Amino acid sequence: QVTLVESGGGVVQAGGSLRLSCAASEGILSNFAVGWFRQAPGKEREFLSRITWSGGLSQVADFVKGRFTTSRDNVKNTVSRQMSSLKAEDTAVYYCAGARTWGPDAKYEYWGQGTQVTVSP
Repeated sequence: QVTLVESGGGVVQAGGSLRLSCAASEGILSNFAVGWFRQAPGKEREFLSRITWSGGLSQVADFVKGRFTTSRDNVKNTVSRQMSSLKAEDTAVYYCAGARTWGPDAKYEYWGQGTQVTVSP
């Protein structure tokens, strides 16, 4: 079991950058593959990326490739998401989630509370 806490959200101008962090306040984050998702008002939650336990493999949604990158530091028990060239349509609540498996049907059992990212035009 793990309790996840996101941080780093805020208001940024279009074209700017933000770095989000996902930390484990309880449990060991390195026991889980970690995914990033977001949900904009009135829209369904969408997958952004995921990273394996070791950080050696990651997958990124096509629509954020080249702008968003994910990394992890298992010593610090954190996973980070660097977002650049932000657009107004990136405005959403961003969540990290933990999964025990990596396959296509991996289930994200543990979710953080989310952090708001607002990109102003």
